[in-house]
Amino acid sequence: MTFNNVNLYNDNTLFRVQATGVSSFSEKFSMRPAQQNPRVTRRRFLGLGMAGLVSTLAADCLWFEPQALELTQLQLPSGFAGAPVRILQISDLHLSTFNGYLAKVAEQATGLRPDIIVLTGDYLEEQRNIRGVLDFFRQLKAQYGIYAVQGNWEYWSRLEGENLRRHFARAGVQLLINERVDVRIGAHHLSILGLDYPSGSDHLKTLMQLSVPDRFNLLLSHVPAFSHQYLEAHIGLVLCGHTHGGQVRLPWVPPFYLPRYAGRFVSGLYHVSAHHTPLYVNRGVGTSVLPIRFLCRPELTLFTLGEPAAQT
Repeated sequence: MTFNNVNLYNDNTLFRVQATGVSSFSEKFSMRPAQQNPRVTRRRFLGLGMAGLVSTLAADCLWFEPQALELTQLQLPSGFAGAPVRILQISDLHLSTFNGYLAKVAEQATGLRPDIIVLTGDYLEEQRNIRGVLDFFRQLKAQYGIYAVQGNWEYWSRLEGENLRRHFARAGVQLLINERVDVRIGAHHLSILGLDYPSGSDHLKTLMQLSVPDRFNLLLSHVPAFSHQYLEAHIGLVLCGHTHGGQVRLPWVPPFYLPRYAGRFVSGLYHVSAHHTPLYVNRGVGTSVLPIRFLCRPELTLFTLGEPAAQT
């Protein structure tokens, strides 16, 4: 068998095949719609921007701000001569677990080298993790002692009173339940008065009877709204917590929620009673109900009583 009479590869045939193939390909190609770059519409742009904003706000509220610890420092007169006294306030741990964040809080607190540390309530959460709270306390160091009062969460957790006092003592913390303790720091004579939750008038009156006029009297109360009219003139400073500063804030807008016994107090320094007694509301270290903060960072507060050390 031979293919000499049927030459599939002669020039004319090859040309026709090639031409036909090119023509067919060109037709097919020309029938496809031209691909265009997708347009970013205004609606899509706004949607993407909103999604990015929501993600950023969520990360800030849930992760960044709840752990963005701030240090507030205040200088207050004590009325006594001698070296200044450094008092560090820690409030509202709401500890579920003793985690890395709280370890850093304890490290920073101790690094400030306070003379005394005062704790103004709400150490526990629903988990009643007293071991975690005691682990946190054991990381704290203050030359002249650590003193505490109870908050509402201690009562809600059914871990309060003498039972809680014994637990705290194991970690080197003295719990004050409507009582006074005296501390001498150099030339300063301090009395620390612990007003128990909910800071009732009868207990406040009793503490005022226990206070001594010729000492600097520091009153600890978990809640800031109580009967300030019963404060004596020689109460030098009142320290409170409880409000978390509102926890979630917006500029120029009152807090969305404040707990009972917060009253008009949100955070920072106020003056109360006819004697214009300074009262400070700490924003706290932890969170409650929702684990979020916005425009309301957690706080340690360092008070210096007396004249600051001279600069050299």
